[in-house]
Order: sequence, then C-alpha cells, then structure tokens
Amino acid sequence: MQDLRDAVINALVEARQAGADLSVVVADSTSTSKIAPFEKAFPERVINVGIAEQNMVGVAAGLALSGRTVFTANAAPFLLARSNEQVKNDICYTDTNVKMLGLNAGFAYGPLGATHHCMNDIAIARTMGNLQIFAPADAVQAREVTRYAIEHQGPVYIRMDSDKVPVLHNNDWTFVPGKPAVLQKGHDTVVFCLGTLAHEALAAERPDITIVSLPSLWPLDEQAVLKIIGAHQHVITMEEHVLSGGLGSIIGELLHQHRLRQTFTALGVPPYEFTHSSSRSALRRQFNIDAAGLRFTVEQLALRTIA
Repeated sequence: MQDLRDAVINALVEARQAGADLSVVVADSTSTSKIAPFEKAFPERVINVGIAEQNMVGVAAGLALSGRTVFTANAAPFLLARSNEQVKNDICYTDTNVKMLGLNAGFAYGPLGATHHCMNDIAIARTMGNLQIFAPADAVQAREVTRYAIEHQGPVYIRMDSDKVPVLHNNDWTFVPGKPAVLQKGHDTVVFCLGTLAHEALAAERPDITIVSLPSLWPLDEQAVLKIIGAHQHVITMEEHVLSGGLGSIIGELLHQHRLRQTFTALGVPPYEFTHSSSRSALRRQFNIDAAGLRFTVEQLALRTIA
C-alpha cells in the first residue's frame, strides 16, 4: 500500500538531487502535498503563497519563464476552477513549463461536500489545448508520470488521489504517454478506469472482464484503445468525475467517431447533479463506481445479452 503523493515527492527529490532546476509552489498546501521531504532538502526551492491559487499559478508561470521546471501542488477542487483564467493564459496560452498537481481529486474530501469534491477537472483541462493530462492509478504510475513531466517541456496536469492503494505494476514498468495499461485480460466486456478506480474494478473479482487503466488521457493512443475496444462486445467506463467531459466522454467520442457498435455504459456522477456530504465509500456506492456497482453493471449487461 503506497500513497501516490509520496511517489511524486520522492521523484522530485531525486530529480533535484540529480541537478534538475526544479521549484515547487504551494497554496497553503504543504501537508496536503506531503512536500516536507523536498522542502527539507531544498528549502529555497519551495514557495508557499498562502490560500491564493491564482497567485500560485502566476508565480509558477513567472518562475518557469526564468528557465526553471515548476510544479504546483494544491487541492484539485480549487486549482483549475479557481485559477481557470491564469491556467489558460499564464500557463497554456504562453506554453510555460509548469506541471500542476491536482491533489485529493474526486470524492477524497468526502464529508466536506460538493464545494470540496473535484468533479470537473478533466472536463476543464481538456479545453486547454496543449495541456497534457494524466491520472495515475498507483504509486509506480505516479512516479513514472512525474519523471516524464519533469523532462517534458510544456504544461502538464496530474490528477492525484490521496489514498494509500496497492501497487499494480512492477518497478520496471515503463510509462509511454498515451498508452493504455491493461491490468487484467478477459473477454466480452472491457472496463476503462480513471485513476485509482482501477482498484475498485479489480476488487470486483470478475476474471471474465478486461480492466484497463488510462494513466494518460491526453495524449491518448487512440489506435491502441480502439484495438482493445474492438476485441470486446461491451464497453464500460468508471470515473470519480462528472460524466460530462471526463473519461466517459473521451471513450464515447471514440465510439461515435469510428461508428463502433459495442454497447457503452458510462459510470460516474450524472451531469447537472451536485454531490453531497458523505464518506468516499458511500459516494462511490451511490454512483455505482465501486466493486459492487461494477459487478451489478456487468451482470446486467450479461442478462441483456442473453435476452
């Protein structure tokens, strides 16, 4: 069981020790980001702007224009929403070398309710044009995505979870931008998962389904995804995100563009619906994006196929 944030911070420490010209800007989010090891080793490389996400983005862009690779780290519900204009103009439009970590995405803040649930970050990020978008499922993916982001020149958004989850990959797993990660091979039904929902899919204990993690949402190797879809009759997506503009939209658009005939079921938060205060497990259960919800969905698809 490993925290994705630990993997990211360790990768940043290693990169800085190796000579990478890195800085990190936080918005009163030193504990949320778990930045302490990096800050202890390189105190002059961490800037805390306080609860001021728009300033955080502007400062990060300014540092990047001086030649540094800059990471921002703060709560996902307040990053792209509160700083939308700054992300658009200061980072994306000007193509600055800033990497944004959206922490505690999805229902991570549980009882704090709709104001703190991050339900539309992928939808917003997809409108930014040159913003690469990643959502790691485990610590190995998080580490390798971070290493890639450090080397990549240009804007990056990484959707991060706050839970400790099992490691799904060996240490020698290689991240290739756009490439889907097949976690389990089955037949008839394929399930595409956003971030750590891959663990819920695996917990469903359905060896007959194919489970695919998409750590890279943009860029996306569409041909590889289409090849996986083509080997199945049913397609399901699972996301801790609203169904408008997220993973369901990405896969649904591919199905439509290529006139594919597979049945399609998108699991997530319905459009035009606010979430409420509850535990993360209860919210996942409500929207059928837990193991039990996936089992039910697969069983219903099998019954319809027989009928």
